[in-house]
Amino acid sequence: MSLNANTVAGLRRLLEDPQGRTDAQVMELALRIAAVWRSRVLAAHLGTVDGLVIQDGPFKGMTYVAAATEGALLPRLIGSYESELHPHILALIEEGIETVIDVGCAEGYYAVGLARLIPGATIHAYDTDPAARTACRTLAEANGVSDRVTIGETFKGEDFAGFTPGKTLVFMDIEGGEHGLLDPEAYPALKGLHILVETHPNARLDLTAIITERFAASHDIIRVEMGPKTTPLPAWMTKLSHIDQLIGAWEWRMRPTPWLVMRPKA
Repeated sequence: MSLNANTVAGLRRLLEDPQGRTDAQVMELALRIAAVWRSRVLAAHLGTVDGLVIQDGPFKGMTYVAAATEGALLPRLIGSYESELHPHILALIEEGIETVIDVGCAEGYYAVGLARLIPGATIHAYDTDPAARTACRTLAEANGVSDRVTIGETFKGEDFAGFTPGKTLVFMDIEGGEHGLLDPEAYPALKGLHILVETHPNARLDLTAIITERFAASHDIIRVEMGPKTTPLPAWMTKLSHIDQLIGAWEWRMRPTPWLVMRPKA
């Protein structure tokens, strides 16, 4: 079936069998299903009209992929994806980062983007999903940085000890797995590394607060919240409906996932 047929079938199942959800919950989920479909349609059209090239932000000009292995493709192509981090990424680069450990690299948005942005830097990208590793390798080759992007499956906490303090950035997005890896008592080498992590608070653990407390003694910490998107849209998108323009910047998030930008103290 086409994507549209899958979407219609999913909406029909939801409406016919809400499985105990309230009307408000059904409406929210139905809206999400429809919006994800529309986001994919718009991303495909952008790729046809403008090509698979990131249009704005720090990774502007990067050749990209036709499908993201996780999350929304459209805001990545537009250049608004996680725009809250843009000034922090640029500031970290100015501070002399030479090595990046990207844990949870997906198809390589940050691994390859940072390799392009930091000439000479070595990027160590990790993902447990074989499809993600293949996509990341392909993306690195397409952008001419495969010689500086190494790709692995599983990163272990004891591996932090192999990296240079002060010159290494740990970039992490692993859907709650940060609880086990970002532990400076278990892995003391973390106390000397720069860290940018997307945290995933949930009903059981407030991981943002836990990680902040763990690193309070060793790092200066900035908490970054989700904010409005101001990246210019492609010209053809400015002629679409307002809801399409909103969907253009939507990153498919279910709930807030704050980031922590952590620098080792002097």
